[in-house]
Amino acid sequence: MAFLHLSSSLTLRGTSLRPAFKIPVTASSPIFPIQNSTKFSNWVVDFRSKTLKFLLSGALTLGLSLSGVEFAEAKVGVNKPELLPKEFTTVIDVAGFLSDGQEKRLAQEIQDIEKDTGFKLRVLAQNYPDTPGLAIKDFWRVDDRTIVFVADPTFGNILNFNVGASIDLDIPRSFWSRLAGKYGNIFYWKEKGEDASIESAVMAISNCLREPVGPNNCSEVK
Repeated sequence: MAFLHLSSSLTLRGTSLRPAFKIPVTASSPIFPIQNSTKFSNWVVDFRSKTLKFLLSGALTLGLSLSGVEFAEAKVGVNKPELLPKEFTTVIDVAGFLSDGQEKRLAQEIQDIEKDTGFKLRVLAQNYPDTPGLAIKDFWRVDDRTIVFVADPTFGNILNFNVGASIDLDIPRSFWSRLAGKYGNIFYWKEKGEDASIESAVMAISNCLREPVGPNNCSEVK
């Protein structure tokens, strides 16, 4: 779902972006630990391994693993349930990147994605360490059909993902790194704004999830 550094008992997978559960990840990305971590695959596509681990731990404190091996240097994650909204929402913006109108549009798009594909997208905008952290795991009931998208510019690339195992079966891992490279790089969000990066990424994910599964699905970031 990106990024996040972790240590606890959940697990998800993350791409080489940065922040947000104990899921196995691939060589240089962390994820969050989640109950029944066996449901998650051990992989993580990343650009900066340490950056991702640090941020991921910020989004959820969880057991971090690299290529299935516990990472002893994992930072202590954040757990601030007081930063969670009072009512359930699929978009949490504790950083103030999005307007109320943008949040509503993204929430509607996410609702349509789940209705049409069965996959759950969740968006957290943060500036580490100001994040609900571990608390989002239960709040969103993250499972292997969930993409946790953490938008955090702390370490340069603003797009970070932790992706459930079921989604990994249908979406090429390279899609997440290409998505981060296109809309998450510092030049893009500095010029267009953090909100533009977040909205563009959500629409690209929506387009990808709606494509028929096959050898060439999600080959382009639209």
